[in-house]
Amino acid sequence: MDLRAPTILGRTGLTVSRLGLSSGYGVPAAAAVRAFREHEVNFFHWSTRGGGELVSALRQLVPRQRDRLVIALHHYARPGWYLRWAVERRLRALNIDCADLLLLGAHQRRPGEALLEAARQLQSQGKVRFLGISGHRRALFVELSKDLANPFDVFMVRYNAAHRGAERDVFSALPQSERPGVVSYTATRWGALLKRRGLPSGETPLTATDCYRFVLTSPHVDVCLCGPRNDEQLDLALAALERGPLSQPELARAQRVGDYVYTSHRPRRRPR
Repeated sequence: MDLRAPTILGRTGLTVSRLGLSSGYGVPAAAAVRAFREHEVNFFHWSTRGGGELVSALRQLVPRQRDRLVIALHHYARPGWYLRWAVERRLRALNIDCADLLLLGAHQRRPGEALLEAARQLQSQGKVRFLGISGHRRALFVELSKDLANPFDVFMVRYNAAHRGAERDVFSALPQSERPGVVSYTATRWGALLKRRGLPSGETPLTATDCYRFVLTSPHVDVCLCGPRNDEQLDLALAALERGPLSQPELARAQRVGDYVYTSHRPRRRPR
C-alpha cells in the first residue's frame, strides 16, 4: 500500500489524499500550502477552531487549484437557520460557491429533522456537495449505514492505537458497495500516545509518525486528519506517507502501547 497515492472517499467519488489537514490547532498557512504543492495533500478540514491560517492558505490555492482541492466544513450547529448562516459565511470567506463536504459535528444520535432539512437545502442549492457526520457513539454509524435513507456520505470516526473499537463496531459493519467514506481523527489520542506516562519500564511511546501510520494501515480509513501547530509537526505527519503502513511487528507494538495508554488514561469510577 502506497500512502502517497490518493484514494477515493467512499461513495462520494472524491479523490483525496490519505492525510488531511485540519484547522483545529492553527496549522500555519505557508505549511498548508507547502503540504499541497509538495506532497499533494488536498483534503482540508475547517473546524470551528483555528480557521484563520487555513482560510488564508485556501484563498491562495482556490483561484488556480479549486478542482484539485477537497474542502470540508465542520460545524456543530443545532438550529437549522444557524447552520445555513454559518456555511454561507464560510463560503464567502473562502471565495467559493460550494464546499465539497459539510460535516455535522458531535452527534450521538441521528440529527433532528430541522437540522437535516437545512443541510439538505444547502446541498440542493449547490452550496455543499456531500454530507457527513461525526460523533463518539459508534453504534450511530452502524445504524445509519443500515438505513436506506441515510443522508450521510461520510462518517468521521475516532480511531487510534488506544481507541480501536471502531475496528469491531464500525468498520466491519459498513456495506461493501456504496460504502460511506471514512475520515478518522485524533490519531495521537490528543497526544497521550506520545507520552511515557503509564507505559511499563522499557517501553517507549509512539511518535506522531507512528500514530498516523497506524491509522492509515487500516484499509477502512480513507483520510486521517492531522492538526499540526507548526512546520515540525506537519513534517512528522507527512513522514507517515513516505514510510508507509506499519509492519506486523510495528503494528503489534502500536497496539501494545495503545492498550497501556487506554488503561492508564481511563477515568476512575467514583465509589458508589
